[in-house]
Amino acid sequence: MSAIENSKLTVVGAGAVGSSVAYASLIRGSARHVALYDIATEKAEAEVLDLAHGAQFTGSSDIIGGSDISVAAGSHVVVITAGAKQKPGQTRTELAGVNANIIASMMPQLLEVAPDATYVIVTNPCDVLTVLAQEATGLPAERIFASGTVLDTSRLRWKIARRAGVSISSVHAYIVGEHGDTEFPLWSHATIGTVPILDWVPLDGQPKFTADELDQIAVDVRDAAYKVIQGKGATNYAIGLSSARIVEAILRDEDAVLPVSTVLHDFHGVDGMALSVPSVVNRRGAFPVREVEFSERELELFQHSASALSEVAASLRP
Repeated sequence: MSAIENSKLTVVGAGAVGSSVAYASLIRGSARHVALYDIATEKAEAEVLDLAHGAQFTGSSDIIGGSDISVAAGSHVVVITAGAKQKPGQTRTELAGVNANIIASMMPQLLEVAPDATYVIVTNPCDVLTVLAQEATGLPAERIFASGTVLDTSRLRWKIARRAGVSISSVHAYIVGEHGDTEFPLWSHATIGTVPILDWVPLDGQPKFTADELDQIAVDVRDAAYKVIQGKGATNYAIGLSSARIVEAILRDEDAVLPVSTVLHDFHGVDGMALSVPSVVNRRGAFPVREVEFSERELELFQHSASALSEVAASLRP
């Protein structure tokens, strides 16, 4: 059961990602009320109608929506997916300028109708946009954060689980840093059950993992979105599901540890930049786990990720 009775989720943006977030949230029962908002009236109304027609099969959740921002009134969580989508061959940071303007103009309007909400930014490049949105709104860092590497971590665990011959839930590993080209796995903490990943012996007779193989897995995970976008034009199902999972952690006050991206303050030498690290997520927001240890190499990669994003953020500030 939800920790907040009558919990309300608003999804901003009715494109492939936003409608998938709404769909996943309805099916999973993530919130009692789901609203879908988009400035494109016809698109928003059509998506809401299509989702509402399945209401008989989605338990007690209901869906409303449209192009009037009042549909977001009273939201406990607002998931922002609005913006230009990533084209084949385009990096997330190349999207930055267009989507920064969209977020900047929208945040004050959303805050007016949903002043107490926790805001989750899915629009890419989500880390940079989170920094700009937090600066623009003055919201505390825990209440405005990005979906970060929750999806990348899921991709990583799926690949490891298939190779190791275990269930995904038995793989304990995280992708951290940018949700993008400088992200990396925290291999120093990766375990299968309690066994460090390089020590795991698959039951099907396959050899143990090697460091080179882990490096290749990291590359495959980093580039997974490009592969999907190349083939079908957008990634939507998995980001829909991972966003719904974040919403549940907030609304059900779960204290779940998820690698979301908040604006960090004095975290392993990073200050004022949003990067994903394991964070406790509950109804008050997201709180980075400060005790997460990095190896020397991981610390270098983390700081590289921060400086790459700082440059993008600096180029977008007036």
